[in-house]
Amino acid sequence: MNNLKLLFIPVLLMLYGCKDEKSVDYSVLHTGALINLISGNLEATASLDSIQDLPHLYALGALENLKGEIQIFNGKSYVSKAFDKDSVLLERDFNHKAALLVYAQVEEWTNSIMLEQFSDLKSLEQQIEKQASLHGIDTNQPFPFLIKGEVDQVNWHVINWKDGDKEHNHKKHQESGAYGIIENQEIEIIGFYSTKHKAVFTHHTTFLHMHFKEVNDHMIAGHVDDLKASKATLYIPKIR
Repeated sequence: MNNLKLLFIPVLLMLYGCKDEKSVDYSVLHTGALINLISGNLEATASLDSIQDLPHLYALGALENLKGEIQIFNGKSYVSKAFDKDSVLLERDFNHKAALLVYAQVEEWTNSIMLEQFSDLKSLEQQIEKQASLHGIDTNQPFPFLIKGEVDQVNWHVINWKDGDKEHNHKKHQESGAYGIIENQEIEIIGFYSTKHKAVFTHHTTFLHMHFKEVNDHMIAGHVDDLKASKATLYIPKIR
């Protein structure tokens, strides 16, 4: 891997950081793109240890060669790897490389915003957009968010792509490693909303990309495929 590519993140940080005063606290950065992964380019675009010292760091992504999922909550790493359909290993270090990485630094979040009951991602997406607008977020620009609480159901997966497989699609990505359904469990979600990054860091059918971790036993963390909740709270960056 060319070292220049792995050291590109600080340059991106400077470029994306040159925004108005309101957006500088939660500017979203990314390396890699979903469309590249679907095209079969699975090599690393960033090294996690190059961002581990950034304060108030929140991130998600996929490991190089699609061998796991990346979750970072307030500077704490939860990298998940699948060894079979039911077995997930969580690694808490930054000694990993990412094929896709999306991240932001959020020093302060809003107070909890109670979400209305939702049974699909479209309904959740609409609520997030509405609440972000009400709290002064420019929804024409990407922004991070958190969701916390005991959810009714989360469909999840941790990718473990087969070496040499050139035929990529979303269903195969979901089923290549570990996957399942968690019900009535307390989880925490890091997500990113964007209307301008379909096939870059959101899938082509949604403005959202979300990863989660279990709160109580920290046994599972990974990509959110679907979500239902009667009681959940939303947090978005606080505009000073």
